[in-house]
Parts: sequence; C-alpha cells; structure tokens
Amino acid sequence: MSVPIAADYLVVGAGVSAMAFVDSLIDHADGVRVVMVDRRHGPGGHWLDSYPFVRLHQASVYYGVASTMLGDGRIMQTGPEAGQHERATAAEICAYCSRVMEGMLASGKVEFYPNCEYVGGRRFISRLSGRTHEVAAGARLVNSSYLSPDIPRRTKPPFAVGDGARVIPANELVDLTEAPGQYVVVGAGKTATDTCVWLLENGVDPDGICWLRPRDPWMFNRAALQPDPAKYFQFAAHIVMAAAAAESAEDMFFRLEDFGSVLRIDPSVNPTMAKTPTIAQWEIDILCTVENVLRLGHLRRVEPGRLFFATSEVEVAKDAVVVHCAASGLKYRPVVPIWSEEAITLQPVRAGFPCFGAALTGYVEATRIDDADKNRVCRPSPLSDTPTSWARMQVMANRASQALAAEPDVREWAHRTTLNPGRVPPERAGDSGVAAALEQFKANVGPGMARMAEFAELP
Repeated sequence: MSVPIAADYLVVGAGVSAMAFVDSLIDHADGVRVVMVDRRHGPGGHWLDSYPFVRLHQASVYYGVASTMLGDGRIMQTGPEAGQHERATAAEICAYCSRVMEGMLASGKVEFYPNCEYVGGRRFISRLSGRTHEVAAGARLVNSSYLSPDIPRRTKPPFAVGDGARVIPANELVDLTEAPGQYVVVGAGKTATDTCVWLLENGVDPDGICWLRPRDPWMFNRAALQPDPAKYFQFAAHIVMAAAAAESAEDMFFRLEDFGSVLRIDPSVNPTMAKTPTIAQWEIDILCTVENVLRLGHLRRVEPGRLFFATSEVEVAKDAVVVHCAASGLKYRPVVPIWSEEAITLQPVRAGFPCFGAALTGYVEATRIDDADKNRVCRPSPLSDTPTSWARMQVMANRASQALAAEPDVREWAHRTTLNPGRVPPERAGDSGVAAALEQFKANVGPGMARMAEFAELP
C-alpha cells in the first residue's frame, strides 16, 4: 500500500490549457502543491500527436501560459505572411511546454506524472510500471480534459474501411514513399485545409486531390486578427456592427465578409460551419485551385477505388490514399459551472482564446475563496459550430467579459499578460487608432449583442 501523495490540487491533463491554469495558480497562491497527471509521455497535450506540418492558426503571443511568452513576438519579414506575427510549429510548442514544465517542477510546487491514466477517486496508474498512485483526500480535482479534442492519429476514421483501402491520418502523409494516383482528403476543418495546402505546396497537382467537404466553413481572416490593439478592437467593432445590421446569423457572416473579417474557400457556396479558425488569404487562394470537391454528406465507407455515401457512391483511383482529417477537434459538451463540488472543470471563458481563459481561471482560483464568487466572476461559454451557435458563443462570452471587467484586480492582471487580445500596452495608451477603434466598438456593442442574442434565442 503506497502512501498517498500530499497535494492541494490534482490536475488531470497536462495540455496547454492545464498548464496555463497551473501557471497562474502557483504564481498567485502561496504554499500550494499541485500534482499533474497525463497519459502522454510529456506535457503539451494534443500537440504531441499533431501532424508535423501544423502551425498555430493564431499568433504565438496569444498562446501558452501567462508567465512565459511563446516565441518572442517576432514579426515575419518574408513569405506570404510578411508583416504578421509569428505562428509556432508543433515542435516549437512542445519544446516550449517542456521548458515551462521544467520551471514548474523547479518551483517545488508542482509534481508531474506522465504516462499515467487517471482512474477516478484521486487515483492514477502508470501505463509503464502498472503502479497505482493516490493523491491524499482533500486535494481539489481539476478536470482539463472535459473538452479535449479528438486527434486523427489517435481516433479511428468515422467511416468503415474495406479490405485493401488505403486510409491514413494526416500525420502519416510525411512517411509516404511513393505517390498515389489520387489523394482523398476527408474533412472541412483546419486539419483538412492544412493538409490540402501542404500537399499543394509540395507539388501535388490540384487535380490529384479529391476533397470531401460535407459542409463549407467560415474562417477568420488572420490578417484582421493580429496582436495589435487597434486591429483587435476594429475586428471586434466589425463583429458587433455586422450583427446589429444583420437580418439573420447567416447574413451577419456575409456582412463580416464585406468587412474582410472572415473568408470562405468557395464564394459560390454559403458556408454552414462556423467553428472559425483563422486562415490567410494566400491559403484560400491555393485551396481554390482544388476543383474536385464533393459535398455529398458524410462519408460512410471506403473501398479500393470507391467511396460510399448515404445515397450515392463515387469512383476514385484504385490506389488512392484517403487522408482522415475528420476527427472531432471541438467537443460540444454541456456548459457547466467551472467550480463544483466534484471538480474545477476548465472551459472557454474568452471566446477564441483558450489559453487566456485557462490562465484567468487559475488566477481567480488563486485569489478567491468562495466557489459561488468564483463562478460569478468567471463564467464559461460554449464552442461554436454554426453561425447561430457562433452568435450564442459571442453573447455568452461578452457577458463573461463584463463580469470579469467588473473586478479591478482581474482587470489589472489581464492587462499584464500578452495572452489577452484586448490588452493595450502602456506605449499604446494614447494611440489615436486604438481609441477610435475602441469607441466604434463601444458605440455598437449594445445593439450588436442584442441582435446576436435574438439570433441565438437567448434572453
């Protein structure tokens, strides 16, 4: 019988959001002891399983933990995104997570148990040794895996695979030793768009790609969402202005397109998906060269040379490589209070900026005693899937932001971290461009949010 590990917190998961929470917690709470457990071999969560050619879809400064900036805030000087902020690769993020974890361990406040499976009851088992560990009663459970994404590398395809069919996750594209007669890319999210861009950049003919897009996506224009307060408040102003003038959630997105805030791959198709990752115009231009796009609903089965859908089937090359990009990257679980008797359940607090929300949650946990007060200050919001659910997310996130802004200490903390997209650095305090964009946002936020609440049928 092992002696229970003494700790104040047991954090299940060591992905970036969990690390952002712990980083803020140990920075602002005295004498706390934290145990972190993850089934993977190190910190970094899903980034350890990501495809090699992935990059952050937003600027690096918006990602990571509050105490340590990811990257150095570099502005890219060359390439199609010259003039924009750097975006870290998967390798850079994993290295960053390792450095942050080393600092946490050196603080003496954190213990990390990789390769371990949490089995409930504050117990976890090593996947290598089989040894069971237990954290002493009284430790607060922190669930960072409530919304953990599925990753193609770790998830079976959501369609049947017949004998002889070649189906691989995006990760394995880099290991191909011989070109197939055709690539069939399954999915319409960020993984699929990244995969198509990577194939095209590496010389694959657009006609050699068959792209299965059950739904077309709306995506944020990366150039419009840069770490510059004038750009950020202008972007926010365009959202509420578009909403205030719109007749529907769908119409709102077309108005955002007119502002240059969102992009779509095919201008002849009305997107119905609004998970809104960011993308660059140069990527859109490349993706538009793929003309063999199938919109036949979800793929049901793959056989050598043939794809089966609910009401139709399509012939493809006999040796086609089907690239599985259709894992559920976003989870649509019920929004629950972050603080409950059972656990602290990490969820989005600031729409589109998960690390800022997780770090903010850690700060609130460290600086307040009563759970009801914490839940009043720090309110979760849902993830989006459609234009209507995107409107709902924006309204709930705005209400959460108002609750946070009413707390002077939270407001002060938020303006010290680069994770906060609405931060105005001291050197920009008197900037006329920032002031003009902020005033435009303030003038339209009321009617814009009211209109989006109507779209989402929120009170």
